[in-house]
Amino acid sequence: MLDVSVAQCHVSLTSSDVGRRAFGALALGGLGAVLAACGDDGAGSASSDPTVSLTIPSQSLNFSQEAAEGFEFGVGTVAGVTARIGGPSFIDGPEQLRVFQEFMARPTAGASVFTTNPQLFARALQAAAGKGIPLIAVDNPPASAAHVGLFIGNDNAALGRLLADQIIAELPPGTKDGTVVLGTTTRGAYVLDQRIVGMQAEFRERIPGVRVLGPYDTGRSLEENHAGWAALVEANPDALAFAGTGDPDALSLAALHEESKGDWAAGAFDLEPQALLAVKRGDLVVVSPEHYLKGVLAGRLLAEHAKHGTPIPAGWIRTPGLSVTRANIDEVIARQASPAAKQQWFRAQTDRLLANPNPLRMPIP
Repeated sequence: MLDVSVAQCHVSLTSSDVGRRAFGALALGGLGAVLAACGDDGAGSASSDPTVSLTIPSQSLNFSQEAAEGFEFGVGTVAGVTARIGGPSFIDGPEQLRVFQEFMARPTAGASVFTTNPQLFARALQAAAGKGIPLIAVDNPPASAAHVGLFIGNDNAALGRLLADQIIAELPPGTKDGTVVLGTTTRGAYVLDQRIVGMQAEFRERIPGVRVLGPYDTGRSLEENHAGWAALVEANPDALAFAGTGDPDALSLAALHEESKGDWAAGAFDLEPQALLAVKRGDLVVVSPEHYLKGVLAGRLLAEHAKHGTPIPAGWIRTPGLSVTRANIDEVIARQASPAAKQQWFRAQTDRLLANPNPLRMPIP
């Protein structure tokens, strides 16, 4: 049985298959659309199964939806465990914290948190740890005071380097100098700052003569982001490339490249469906942080602990990213097309990581 709780909205689905179909819709249409007609029944699940939770930063953004869908699948691989997933409609740290605290006030056998503001969650996580609740941080390293033993996430500096490499591959052979413009949706966000660090280092090492400008604040909302990138493109007409840190950057750069028929390269992150179509057209390259995989790992580890007492490892399980270019775009689009396709793709990868995680396990950064 699946109990999906989002802010004040509680939806109980009695089949894990139905749950997977619902979260397939999330990846395409947004979590808010699935729950738009839902009111607060105040009840939650009537199941006696142990419940584990994931608190997400946003119902409406692709990166958050991917993690939610992966978590639901990961929990569903262990029979007799209920998944509870919740978060605000848009990124809102205090509201996400409120949802987490609501979850912790209910019976729970484990909790994972995917937040863009780890410091805000430090006390609440510390309190949950004090109650003996198993905890996992997803995507963003936990604050040191949070007492969270396991972090599942990327080396984002390495992802930045990976994106820079893909952008360099799009440049004319023999390029030795020029300008690259970097932007970020949220200045000061650790994960995004690390991507910038990686891009800066790789561009300077691979093309020593390049001028790397930024990072400029491009904004989180689509309207603000598009306007920000449009201004940067206009101000840098001879730039070799423009690269951003988040999914709004991908959508804006793809649209501007197509509109202007620019001879510059563009790159960003995440798996927005429109961004994938832009990769297929040749307007963009992206790196996927593979948020679905992180969700699967967190869900499965918590569920196996809740059901069988399987120990949850400590440290950092460093998850890989995926370059998405014209060479593999058809395969990635096919993978993203349905919950079943995603499950098939990630099941073997999850098994490998959990069977032999030591090469990827490090101290929490």
